Amino acid sequence: MQKEPPQQAAAQTPRDDPAWQPVRRIRKGSGGGTSPQVEKALAEVRSKIYPRSVQGNFARIRVLMVFLTQLVFYGLPWVEWSGRQAVLFDLGARKFYLFGMVLWPQDVIYLTVLLVLSAFALFLFTAMAGRLFCGYACPQTVYTELFMWIEARVEGDRLARIRLDEQPWNARKLRIKATKHFLWVVLALWTGYTFIGYFAPIRELGAHLVAFDLGPWQWFWMLFYAFATWGNAGFMREAVCKYMCPYARFQSVMVDDDTFVVTYDHVRGEPRGGRSRKIDHKEAGMGDCVDCSLCVQVCPTGIDIRDGLQYMCIGCGACVDACDTVMDKMGYERGLIRYTSGNAITERLTQPQVRRRMLRPRVLAYSALLGAIAIAFVFSLATRTTLRVDVIRDRGALGREVAGGLIENVYRLQIINSDESPVDLDLRATGVPGLVLLTADQGVSSVRVEGSANRLVPVVLRAPADGLKPGLYDIQFETTGTRDSGEAATVIEQSSFYVPN
Repeated sequence: MQKEPPQQAAAQTPRDDPAWQPVRRIRKGSGGGTSPQVEKALAEVRSKIYPRSVQGNFARIRVLMVFLTQLVFYGLPWVEWSGRQAVLFDLGARKFYLFGMVLWPQDVIYLTVLLVLSAFALFLFTAMAGRLFCGYACPQTVYTELFMWIEARVEGDRLARIRLDEQPWNARKLRIKATKHFLWVVLALWTGYTFIGYFAPIRELGAHLVAFDLGPWQWFWMLFYAFATWGNAGFMREAVCKYMCPYARFQSVMVDDDTFVVTYDHVRGEPRGGRSRKIDHKEAGMGDCVDCSLCVQVCPTGIDIRDGLQYMCIGCGACVDACDTVMDKMGYERGLIRYTSGNAITERLTQPQVRRRMLRPRVLAYSALLGAIAIAFVFSLATRTTLRVDVIRDRGALGREVAGGLIENVYRLQIINSDESPVDLDLRATGVPGLVLLTADQGVSSVRVEGSANRLVPVVLRAPADGLKPGLYDIQFETTGTRDSGEAATVIEQSSFYVPN
């Protein structure tokens, strides 16, 4: 058996710490200093990564996800629903429009449940397949892919970009860099414009933007979001995933040896080394890894997956495509780097066995909780009432005696119509003999509330004082009506009627 070259042996030396942990600063004697690991990490922070383009199944999936996510993000504000923007978070009017639904601040519970659903979905997907969201749908990944696509079209492939950055500034380099940044800024500004289009009608924003007539907060958020997109996707890129994203830091507590992650099959691949395609590498005592380093060159975060699972890995599968290409050229079986589990490598499990192990107690518990909360969420949305009445007593005068021997109480009814069709309502109150309800401004017992609107209605309740003892009486406000669409609406709210001494 051939003796490994020193650099290969050093490369295969296991780390003292798990690969997913960040390197730690180590003191060296009284003279201070840092360890080689720390020096290497600091150098990596300062160095720029030039990912190599790659073709393959997972690369096509990433392109498809970029297309789908951006189709939703850029296209959704332009979709109309019943003559208005389908998705609009109108903060000024305190109304959220989601297609046929109108949510008010009182519906904040739905936002809370939605966040809980997102958290459990994150736990479930991470326990099953690691950081798939990061690799395929995370905005940082998606916009980095878009910016890198523009960069490759303007500056060229990986080697051309490296040579361009190393050469001194001249007219050609200035022209290429200016073109790239111009396209980046255009995309970033369009992204910022689309972002604020979720909070103000996007068609009206276009007219205001052309006339430079946006509000100060609209200018701020559009430029801020554009600047963040340009900076994160154009410059920071992998640094966001490696040093800023909290998900990278706590994913280690959600994955285990049965989680599907991008994994290097060290049992099959080692000892690695270059060789000719004509030799039988098994007889030569070599593994399937040819040590071509393509898996490192295509990695957007610049890591070597052969060192094991690392917190910097976003699970994009670029190294899988690169390695499969090399395996095809060498005539070896694909899957030296693949989506599988740690136990599948050490115990040599088949893919069906690995998939069966995915249904472990943690995954089943997450699935049950996620399913139960999702069902309750959908049921609550489907059965929610579109008419809400809040009864507010007049604190200035709880009760008073007026002409005619009547006791009068004053209330305010906050009526919220979440449906888009107007509704005519009849108001009445029960619980006290002879109780009469009249609106304070018009002296009638009926009101009309427009669609997707609310109305504050002051009302007066009067009852004969004869036979009423001083104290509080439980009463009910009954609000009934019919919408223009013919649908009946009824709401009953509890309150109290005060009889003074």
